[in-house]
Amino acid sequence: MNNWGPSAQRLVPPIQGTALLGWAGPLAVAIFGGLLRFLRLGEPKALVFDETYYAKDAYSLIVHGVERTMLGDAKNPIADRRLLAGNLDVFKQCAQPADCASFVAHPPLGKWMIAAGEWLFGMTPFGWRFAAALVGTLSILVMARVARRMTRSTLLGCLAGLLLALDGLHLVLSRTALLDGFLMFWVLAGFACLVADRDWARRRLADRHDTSPVSTLGPRLGLRPWRLAAGFCLGAACAVKWSGIFFLLAFAVLSLMWDAGARRALGLREPYRGALAHDGPGALGAMTLVPAAAFVASWTGWFATAGGWGRNWDQATSQGPFFFVFDSVRSWLQYQIQVLGFHSNLQDYHEYMSEPWQWPLLVRPVPFYYQGTKNACGGQDCTQAVYGVGTPALWYAAALALIALIVWYVSSRDWRAGATLLAFAVGWLPWFYYAIADNRTMYLFYMIPVVPFMVLALTLCAGLVLGRRDAGPTRRAVGAAGAGALALVVLVNFWWLSPVLTGETVTHAQWWARMLLNSWVGVAPK
Repeated sequence: MNNWGPSAQRLVPPIQGTALLGWAGPLAVAIFGGLLRFLRLGEPKALVFDETYYAKDAYSLIVHGVERTMLGDAKNPIADRRLLAGNLDVFKQCAQPADCASFVAHPPLGKWMIAAGEWLFGMTPFGWRFAAALVGTLSILVMARVARRMTRSTLLGCLAGLLLALDGLHLVLSRTALLDGFLMFWVLAGFACLVADRDWARRRLADRHDTSPVSTLGPRLGLRPWRLAAGFCLGAACAVKWSGIFFLLAFAVLSLMWDAGARRALGLREPYRGALAHDGPGALGAMTLVPAAAFVASWTGWFATAGGWGRNWDQATSQGPFFFVFDSVRSWLQYQIQVLGFHSNLQDYHEYMSEPWQWPLLVRPVPFYYQGTKNACGGQDCTQAVYGVGTPALWYAAALALIALIVWYVSSRDWRAGATLLAFAVGWLPWFYYAIADNRTMYLFYMIPVVPFMVLALTLCAGLVLGRRDAGPTRRAVGAAGAGALALVVLVNFWWLSPVLTGETVTHAQWWARMLLNSWVGVAPK
């Protein structure tokens, strides 16, 4: 039992189960997911898909502090062969550091995280994939914990973690040195911090209201550590990929609306004015200054060295410390403008590009790796492949769950449904603009930041089917059977796909049997 006041117990419902189970269950699910991600992590022994950029850029950060040009690229894979053979002397020789500066289209934090694995375990496939596997495993734990907090049920929290562990796209990006998995982690972590802040703020609001003079605006809450942590995480998301900004803006507004809702639920006469006056200034700092500091800090290597793209080191150091700061900031801002222009004109055709309206239906996954061998499997052709594709049973069920959440939110205004729908929308709908206005090159794996919220939608719907704790035993039994059946179907579907998710060597016939649609292979659909 807690010693909360009457208002706090009304605003923050208790979570079912003990704190020990609340950690033991999610940790067990995360360990299971971690085994799936770390076993055979070094397979395939190759630079798969865009690892040819990010693994090399990460290694360059270790050696030089910035990304530098190497001997080969994806079209001329000299560096690929040298790295896989253990020859790390892959940088071009340049008279001046600036001559080897490499233009990169994404901020450096994700590559610094990849570099940490390379520093620990060497410039090997396991080394450059280690950080992705680690954050993929941690995201399962975060998923289980945030779902537990939102549903107040340890069982449903563990279900959410298990479903995320069994998603194919999440698995592939947890075993590949691409940036999108790191973006997903920081977005989910930021959301989890805001949900924790919601509970923390509602409890403090209620306690201070019960013990302080009543006013129409309500009490001030003081420093809010969970919201500061959320600002850092969402700033880190932006420091991995610029698309993190969509989540930062949406979650900042969402958090302030939660503050107003808490004051309204407490019965205060001016909840919106109170939220703006008492919560708004802190929210502004936590969701603007903290993310900005995290984003700029990720560029420390660029600011501190001479070899970055557009750095103009000689010019910056020519006239004293004040000019150094001014010119460095000016050069950095010019670089950001160049990156924006690059993304606005990214229209190169790729065989496995797809449109955002195709993504939820898994119309066009991306083969990260494919290697066929003639007559090597008992006289049959062999195939080793890694397909970036979600588990169909989970994705199709999640599409139905998201529709159900729309109905639920319209009918009840439940905050959990609203938050889940908002997170999904801001991670998916902006790509429609780029598809229509810019005809931009895009891929299915851009959906990975919203996969946790698809899982959350399924979990919330499972909670509706399961019913409240005081529901009759028949209702609870039927609901539990339904949730268990869903998990079992997803597990079987995931197991069936796993050979083409993890690069197992199978016969060509076995590979072909796992291609759900003809559009998974061949020429990209128009």
